[in-house]
Amino acid sequence: MSNADWHLIRSTGVVSLVLLTLALTLGILTSNRGRLAGRPRFVTAAVHRSASLLSVVFVALHVATTLLDPYAAVSLLAVVLPGARAASPLWIALGALSLDLVAALVVTSLLRVRLGYRTWRATHWLAYLSWPLAFAHSVGMGSDTGSLWFRATALACLAAALAAAGSRLVLHRPGKRLEPQAVV
Repeated sequence: MSNADWHLIRSTGVVSLVLLTLALTLGILTSNRGRLAGRPRFVTAAVHRSASLLSVVFVALHVATTLLDPYAAVSLLAVVLPGARAASPLWIALGALSLDLVAALVVTSLLRVRLGYRTWRATHWLAYLSWPLAFAHSVGMGSDTGSLWFRATALACLAAALAAAGSRLVLHRPGKRLEPQAVV
């Protein structure tokens, strides 16, 4: 594996985490009837959709480049089946679980019209489980986990996800009327 390939594995993993965080936070913002500052709500939904699709592309690149790296020692089975034999079984299993949940999100989103809104919505709640699994995989795996730039990136992603989840809990209290929120 060349040095460029090693950088590609690492960079696609970090970009995937950032994009998954953006997709999660915008998804929560959209469900809270919020919007990006100065933009109509449909723009927020469109950016959420684009970030989600782009995150899937980067996750796929991350997985593909990892499978090609003999040093990583990750098999295709370990990527899709949590607990399969791998060099770092716990961290790979967390990534595999997150990948499986993201795959379910993608499939149900593609079949949204046929499944109906309630089924799609129920499955979409998997994002709340997928993100922490991806986050744990990111901070537990890889050669950059101890570096300052990665810790700052991971902390920013964690803060964004927690702030979005907190806003979801606060704005969805029973009896609370939702007002569109603008985010700068």
